[in-house]
Amino acid sequence: MLTIETITTFFAASVLLGIAPGPDNIFVLTQSAVHGRKAGLSITLGLCSGLIVHTTAVALGVAVIIHTSVLAFSILKYVGAAYLLYLAWGAFRASAAKLPEDGGTELSCKRLYLRGIIMNITNPKVTIFFLAFLPQFTDPVRGPVSIQIMLLGGLFIVSGILVFGSIALLAGTLGRWLASSDQAQIILNRLAGAVFLGLALMLATAQR
Repeated sequence: MLTIETITTFFAASVLLGIAPGPDNIFVLTQSAVHGRKAGLSITLGLCSGLIVHTTAVALGVAVIIHTSVLAFSILKYVGAAYLLYLAWGAFRASAAKLPEDGGTELSCKRLYLRGIIMNITNPKVTIFFLAFLPQFTDPVRGPVSIQIMLLGGLFIVSGILVFGSIALLAGTLGRWLASSDQAQIILNRLAGAVFLGLALMLATAQR
């Protein structure tokens, strides 16, 4: 199986990738600021749960189909882009509202959790990234590669929870500071809408 050296190297690389600015970071940041820490943590768990699908796809070789099939890649990315546009429309239409306390959130945790899952599994580039990244840390001599990939995917998920969870907590605190300002709420909603719109455009124009 995986050696301690491989685990340490892979986990460090995963944390660095999670810290590096990217769509998921901004997504968690803005949603946590708008809806609170609990919402951000729910989305974080959703995003990381979606990684299970990508890990399994790579382990079973399904990712190769997406990587080689223009149709499969296009269908998945346009479904994801359409969902992001829907979220952007809702955010742009939202009016100012008091941010929830830590004990609750305007949107249910289940809904936010599912939002994170959909965001993640409808992005084919995540699967392709895993297809390129995970196998580099496997060694056929040490056992079935599929099992090693599943273990690596699990480590990547743990690193994601730690990084994105930290972002959610920090952004949620910022949201508490801005809770008393209607203007700040409107700005945050518009910012969230802009993020959704930007992510949709990035995904729709993504190339294999």
